[in-house]
Amino acid sequence: MVFRGTISDAPDFDPSADAETLYNAMKGIGSDKEAILDLVTSRSNAQRQEVISAYKSNYGKDLIDDLKYELTGKFERLIVSLMRTRAQHDAKEIHDAIKGAGTNERCLIEVLASRTNQQIHDMVAAYKDAYGGNMEEDVITDTSGHFKKMLVVLLQGTRDESGVVDADLVEQDAQDLYAAGEEQWGTDEAKFIMILGNRSVTHLRMVFDAYEKIAEKSIEDSIKSELSGDFERLMLAVVQCIRSVPMFFAKRLYKSMKGLGTADNTLIRIMISRSEIDMLDIRECFRLSYEKSLYNMIKDDTSGDYKRTLLNLCGGDDDLAGEFFPEAAQIAYKMWELSAMTKVQLRPTVRPASNFDPAADAQALRKAMKGFGTDEDAIIDIVAQRSNAQRQEIRQAFKSLLGRDLMKDLKSELSKNLERLIIALMLTPAEFDAKMMRKAMEGAGTDEHALIEILVSRSNEQIQAMNAAYQEGYKKPLEEAIQSDTSGHFCRILVSLVQGAREEGPADNERANVDAQELADACNADSDDMEMKFMSILCTRSFPHLRKVFQEFVRYTNKDIEQIIKKEMSGDVKNAFYAIVRSVKNQPSYFADRLYKAMKGLGTDDRALIRIMVSRSEIDLFNIRKEFKETHDASLHEFIQVETMIVSLSLCLLTPLLCNNFDV
Repeated sequence: MVFRGTISDAPDFDPSADAETLYNAMKGIGSDKEAILDLVTSRSNAQRQEVISAYKSNYGKDLIDDLKYELTGKFERLIVSLMRTRAQHDAKEIHDAIKGAGTNERCLIEVLASRTNQQIHDMVAAYKDAYGGNMEEDVITDTSGHFKKMLVVLLQGTRDESGVVDADLVEQDAQDLYAAGEEQWGTDEAKFIMILGNRSVTHLRMVFDAYEKIAEKSIEDSIKSELSGDFERLMLAVVQCIRSVPMFFAKRLYKSMKGLGTADNTLIRIMISRSEIDMLDIRECFRLSYEKSLYNMIKDDTSGDYKRTLLNLCGGDDDLAGEFFPEAAQIAYKMWELSAMTKVQLRPTVRPASNFDPAADAQALRKAMKGFGTDEDAIIDIVAQRSNAQRQEIRQAFKSLLGRDLMKDLKSELSKNLERLIIALMLTPAEFDAKMMRKAMEGAGTDEHALIEILVSRSNEQIQAMNAAYQEGYKKPLEEAIQSDTSGHFCRILVSLVQGAREEGPADNERANVDAQELADACNADSDDMEMKFMSILCTRSFPHLRKVFQEFVRYTNKDIEQIIKKEMSGDVKNAFYAIVRSVKNQPSYFADRLYKAMKGLGTDDRALIRIMVSRSEIDLFNIRKEFKETHDASLHEFIQVETMIVSLSLCLLTPLLCNNFDV
């Protein structure tokens, strides 16, 4: 095994001298925390054990006890944890996860899904030595069901590590997994446990590829649809670790720091346990997946000596780096391949209402707006639970039966965000997109993010319909409005997209190689030529074709297209190209990220929230919800309720109806 850690043996190591340095750093009033953290993070774990022995031999004292006495808070937890052996540290994490009233299932999942056979054996022995108990028995006592059974299988530490692959068994396992889930009513959980808990990493990677051909969906998607709760989370973690342990930990680290507050126990556990194994690859996977380096995320999310210690373990800032490490390059290439292979079924949250009666709905809406006051709940219930096509029938019935304009009545009876949201739902998709483009450009400032989001994510047909609606509504071509409100390469990108002339159809492999090479060559040109070449390919090729282009780009450059865009470009041009790449890779994930950014921090971007919830509710909002929960560990429904309650009760009431009011 090739170790890709950031911490290794210090040269010219002298445990007695280190013990003296630590003793001097802690004697007297106060302690020299910087000296402690610098020494501890520049020695390997094996060397730290020698320092502990030398400290006791030279001073007759327990080093860990002295560190606990002198240090406090998260910094103390981090330094003391670094002084334990890896097996002792894992054993303590498992013990802490199951002791007391509650159980930290996520810790159990993370540790047991990611450790090798030898690491598990060492951890079990360390647990017995430290706590006098049997880890398996304690886990069984504290867990239940299929979750417990899979944990027990992992605790045996008997996964096949031979590296030998039987092609016939690969096909059989893939077929057995399909038969155990997707092919039948109900799920044979025991089959999932047996195969995923025992087969080798190399074997399972081939099984996952074979499974995808049989099921026409990834093993992860099948697990999400067939399993639930902690058992689902455990099996997904196992699959993620089979695919890439560094990527698994990159995701865990991101989740530990994003949002309000930091999951310090998770952050400490991962930074310590991986610092001598694969931290370099975790950093690259982090950079590949998120918008900043692991180093900068730690820097922004922590403070003081705790931060400095974590940054020492991290080892460097990858925002300053260039090419991938080999492991990360392989992962990036595979990610684009998986993106191209996966057939995602787009699922809306709003569908046509059954037993629809436009005349009855028109009368009910009129009743809700007649007299003193307005029955907002009645309006919300009707509008949010009809498809857009049905709402157009209601508009027509309202005018035919009552001789009134429904849109004008709604505008006069409602106010603020509720009015904006209800009116948005009553417009046709083309009218709504045209209005959102107009709003993004009117007044003193321009909402470039809105322009990018709309033009990048709409189909040719949708863009052409929007152009027609804009011309009819505002008596001016949309292209002309864009040219008046933007400039330079950004303007040219938007004009290219607003033609609605993107190629459609599958990837052309030979042409994709040529395109990838041209993009790679453009990275060495001046910025103007580079941006023009990127525009000529990213704004015109079909999404399936671009997936293949971006995959081959990794092979030609050993870099990811997203990182090149973020590093070499700036401003709105960078944002536009980045949005295209994100949409090509996974459009529901792109929108999930846009929704998160609309609600995080101080204040909510109500216009962005309304725009996305309305425009995607009949296309892929269910998929967006799934991506949101997977990335942010909270359902979109819950997030909307928490984030919009203070700003607008109407958004809080109505957007969960579009979201469909239940968790994924």
